[in-house]
Amino acid sequence: MRCPRCEATGTRVIDSRDLESGATIRRRRECESCAYRFTTYERPEGARLVVVKRDGGRQDFDRGKLLAGLLKALQKRPVTLDRIEAAVDDIEAQLRAAGEAEVASTEIGRLATDALRELDQLAYIRFASVYHAYDDIETLQREVDRLIRGRRG
Repeated sequence: MRCPRCEATGTRVIDSRDLESGATIRRRRECESCAYRFTTYERPEGARLVVVKRDGGRQDFDRGKLLAGLLKALQKRPVTLDRIEAAVDDIEAQLRAAGEAEVASTEIGRLATDALRELDQLAYIRFASVYHAYDDIETLQREVDRLIRGRRG
């Protein structure tokens, strides 16, 4: 592990903690050269997960792209980064739990939409309006009405 400050390779672990029911390990480290302390997170790498795009193309699953999409939808919304990262972790866990080597991009979009519905309804509408490419305002209005009915029930 390289020190982010001085780039030295000698670091030692000061503290380790399990996060997310053991799915991630948080480690506090200290550089042996400059004594700078920093945090790292370790997550086991699962089997390779390939995303099948709508056009039939394939590419490796990238949790960074999923996180970026949720962050874009949640821009300027009162949702903490921890909650967003937890949603990404949950989506990735669901994809891996399915046990399939390939997953359709539409399934990732559905899971992201579901997560946003729970995190922030305005962000959900933002994301859904782009992802589902609603053809007209009436379709968007029906989706908003469905959300409102769901809040009352």
